[in-house]
Amino acid sequence: MSLERQTLGALLRGLRSRNQWTLKEMSEESGIPVSTLSKVEHDRLTLTYDKLLQLSDRLGIPITELFAQPENAEQPVTARRSLGKIDDAVRVKTPNYDYHYLCTELRNKRMIPVVTRIRAKSTKEFGKLVKHPGEEYIYVLQGAIEVHSEFYDPVTLSQGESIYIDSNMGHAYIATDGFDEALVLGVMSSEDSNLIDSLMSLHDDENGA
Repeated sequence: MSLERQTLGALLRGLRSRNQWTLKEMSEESGIPVSTLSKVEHDRLTLTYDKLLQLSDRLGIPITELFAQPENAEQPVTARRSLGKIDDAVRVKTPNYDYHYLCTELRNKRMIPVVTRIRAKSTKEFGKLVKHPGEEYIYVLQGAIEVHSEFYDPVTLSQGESIYIDSNMGHAYIATDGFDEALVLGVMSSEDSNLIDSLMSLHDDENGA
């Protein structure tokens, strides 16, 4: 049977117990009033993000520990599966790219796989750099591409090479000289469950341009 996530109060009680602190001693160490700590430990109050940062900094512990799962907690098995066949892909065509979205029958995915044929040959032809929530991984299947991004010099990737970027950073992929087009596999990920909507709105912008 899977365990529920520990409350912040339980985590603080465990932390105080490991250090053999009284509430007053923990208050002195953390800079958080005794009354506040007591209410949090009894799950009658929570801490703001600023206070969690203060607790993390003053006690010298990673803030992730304050949100950690119990070590013996089990992750639920969703048993989801989808075969990514190109013939079943959802195709979106824009002036720069020809997208084939895979495994579209799965909703609320943490990753969005897409095979993209890149036709743009220059940043002038491409237009404004695009950006969207999350991160993405691009692997070159055929041809070669030039990756342009907001904070880095352009980089060229040949077949078999790849790149991982922050998608919130403006970016563009274009086919390099010597290739009319290039084919890449991209995997986009985000905590935003509406990532697919963000991507589709970008396609609307591309088609509008």
